[in-house]
Amino acid sequence: MADRQQLLLEQMAHLRRYALVLHGGRWAEADDLVQDTLERAIIKWGLWRGSGSVRPWLFSIMHNLFVDQCTVSARSATVTLEDIPEPHHPFQPANQELRLQALQLLEALQRLPLPLREVLLLVAVEGLSYAETARALGVPQGTVMSRLSRARTDLWQRMNPEVAQPRPTLRVVERERTTG
Repeated sequence: MADRQQLLLEQMAHLRRYALVLHGGRWAEADDLVQDTLERAIIKWGLWRGSGSVRPWLFSIMHNLFVDQCTVSARSATVTLEDIPEPHHPFQPANQELRLQALQLLEALQRLPLPLREVLLLVAVEGLSYAETARALGVPQGTVMSRLSRARTDLWQRMNPEVAQPRPTLRVVERERTTG
């Protein structure tokens, strides 16, 4: 029992961050989603395979709960300047420009279609692999890769509207292979 509680406690910050972005910065709704996720995880604990990280399984539960909530009530997500927390680092003075950039980024994230936003957050922010993200969202791994590419391109274009050309494409660089 203590191991289960410890595993869940270790994931709360990740779940809260993801829920906060899903709910457009609305803290109360994000906290409710985290609570519902943890409650469901405790009830369904026997369904977790127990191998690897519990994080993808928890994100899968959260994703399903969020989708269920969206079908019940569709609300427009808004982020206000007051929703952005102050920096926690005392050595870094408040910076209005940085705060505005953060607000613009959050606004651009909220304008991404939900499937693209979910993949971007799980891979880029939460650090899940493509396979873990695919399992969490219940989609093929190729879909995750495609959505991630589209999300990055869309976000880049939203953050750089003055640039007419699309985001520079990545090149595949082959490493030297060592024969062993």
